[in-house]
Amino acid sequence: MTLGEWLGQRTPPPPPALRRGVEQALGESLALEATSAADACLACAERLITALLRSDCTSRELALDLLTADALVTYAFEAAGESPAGLATRAAESMRRIAALGVAQREGATA
Repeated sequence: MTLGEWLGQRTPPPPPALRRGVEQALGESLALEATSAADACLACAERLITALLRSDCTSRELALDLLTADALVTYAFEAAGESPAGLATRAAESMRRIAALGVAQREGATA
């Protein structure tokens, strides 16, 4: 099963605009094996968050992008929950990685 097929099986399904945003963010990753869903979704969320932080991410026009990043992180944890043994470690590492994006942006803005 591919990541795209795995996403298609999520219930409840996301609204169409959010689904398109998730698929666009994942791009070629949709063809990966579903077993890589957690890593692929988190990596795509990180890229999207980085791009948002570099822009004026407080504007209303970017609300769907913010929701897409949130959905990608949610899907990453939904996929990770299918193998709960390492979930606590994955959660801590994911939080560290996402928090580091904000720190890097703030440090870049003051440099």
